[in-house]
Parts: sequence; structure tokens; C-alpha cells
Amino acid sequence: MTDRYSFAEINELTAERITELGGKPINLYRILANQPEMLNAWLEFAYSIRLSAKTARPLRELMILRTAQLQNSAYEWYQHRKMASTAGVDEHQIAELAMWRSSKAFNAKEKAALDLTEAIVEGQVSDDIHAEAAKHFSQAEMIELVMTASFYSMVPRVLAALAVKIEGS
Repeated sequence: MTDRYSFAEINELTAERITELGGKPINLYRILANQPEMLNAWLEFAYSIRLSAKTARPLRELMILRTAQLQNSAYEWYQHRKMASTAGVDEHQIAELAMWRSSKAFNAKEKAALDLTEAIVEGQVSDDIHAEAAKHFSQAEMIELVMTASFYSMVPRVLAALAVKIEGS
């Protein structure tokens, strides 16, 4: 429960789907379960990014962590920090993420993706930022990266509006 929303029971079919996808009934899902159709839509979108995208999972997790940093989302950081490590993101990169522009821990491809991420969070992708990213990624990969950064830019806003707390806090 949060100060604003109670936890709802996740229906059996959705709970099974979460387990099949490798997830757990986290607080966000338990709140979204108050509107089962929205929970199901959320799960399908989030897990299609996590499990079906062709771009490297470590790169996408770096992008997700950067959206969490930029929007001060402790919950998103908490959830994806573990996922990033499991996906193989280098610990040095995680430590240097806030200063990625000047860090030697990131290659040109990663920097292009992080620049794209920041532009999406800020709401304006310039032609220059797009062109640099397009040097490193195919059109299909660009769509995946844009969708990743866009979805995970929305996540902190939903978390804040719903006042979702980190599990166990």
C-alpha cells in the first residue's frame, strides 16, 4: 500500500504471466492491479522491450538507469540496478553513468545511445543527436532504443503519481 493507492490482488492468469516472463509481483504491479487491463498492457510493453528487443540488453539497461538518474527515480533505479548487473553491465559503467560524457568507460555507440536517452527525457531529439545515433544503429534498432528511452522516461512519472514505494521500505 502507498499513501494514495492500495495493493490489489493480481489475478491468477496475470500472476502466471508475470512468473513466465521472469518477473515478480512488485509493488508497482500490485498497485496497477487495481485496473487489470492497464497492468496487462504495462506488462506486455515492458517485457517486449526487455525480452524481445534485438539491441543489446546491457545497453538498454544503461539507458534505463540513465532515465532513473535524470528523473531521480529511486524505485526505477532499485529495480533496474539489479537487472543491469544480471544483464552484464560493467560495474564501472554504472558508477560512471552520471558522467558518461567525459568517462572513458563508454564507447561511441553507448554514448550515442545515452545522448539519445537524455534528449528523449528532455523531450527534444535534435537532428544532430539522431544522426549520431543512426551512425551506430539500424532503423529497427533506433526504434527499439527510442521506445526503450520513451517508455522508461514515463515510468518515473507513473511511479511518482502512484507514490510507489520500494519493496520493504
